Amino acid sequence: MDLYARVNILEGRAVRLPRGDLSEAISLDADPIGRAAGWVSKGADRLHVVDLDASARDDHRNRPLIEELIATVDVSVQVAGGVRSPREVENLVNAGAWRVVMGTAAIEHQIMVWDLCRDYPGRIVVSLDVGPDEEIATRAWTHNSGRYLEEVLIEMSSAGAAAFAVAEVGRDALEEPPNLEALGRTLSIVEEPVIAAGGVRHLDDLRDLCKLDVDGRHIDGVIVGREVTAGRFSIEEAAMLVGGGGTFAGGPWSGAELLAAIDRYEGALREAGVSDVAAGVGHVTRFLEFLERGRVEG
Repeated sequence: MDLYARVNILEGRAVRLPRGDLSEAISLDADPIGRAAGWVSKGADRLHVVDLDASARDDHRNRPLIEELIATVDVSVQVAGGVRSPREVENLVNAGAWRVVMGTAAIEHQIMVWDLCRDYPGRIVVSLDVGPDEEIATRAWTHNSGRYLEEVLIEMSSAGAAAFAVAEVGRDALEEPPNLEALGRTLSIVEEPVIAAGGVRHLDDLRDLCKLDVDGRHIDGVIVGREVTAGRFSIEEAAMLVGGGGTFAGGPWSGAELLAAIDRYEGALREAGVSDVAAGVGHVTRFLEFLERGRVEG
């Protein structure tokens, strides 16, 4: 599973949105490019950049900044926010965006999105904000579309969407768990990669996403941001946890084997009546980080 680090850009600054409301935006960094480069240096596989001015105000002042960001980092960047026209898609692809994320447009302008999927194969990600009853919300959660998860997934899969980014309407990512049922439903309906876009509370949630299995299909990626800023875990810890494929740098084990071992250890802690299981698992994760760092430096 790939780890995507989110960079929200508002008025040229990196910000955090506690509840998705621009009026509550918390400024984090006057240098979004430096912030993005920092995520990458700490282990992010890809970047998910959201242009909040374009999304909420149809103001594209951040586009030159985003183009510079794409040119600066050495990982793939997918760009979201206010992408509502073929010209915007063309501009972002020409600027080097790996993928372009479209949400409201996929519901309200389906023919255009079908055409874009044909013109830019493998480049258009459909973002879906899913309500408790699986109705899709649009325009930054402010409108109920009257369309539901299954039908939209089938339509956009047929259109040729490269992937689906699924988030939950109205969920506080720092307080409520991911909607594994909605993500599992998505895995069961489409064959395209599925990205968990709503964030997680802690490493246990991240571990649950890693273990989600629907007929042999798994989540392809997870987007994190505010969790790291809030100190719930580090990018390094998350990168180690989601990197289930390949061999762990600190020894002759695969990432999947280490993940299974941590799960067994967590179970043993619970059976022993340990009160703070999360802390115990956190110690193990940090120990593995130490092993990996020592192997690289040695």
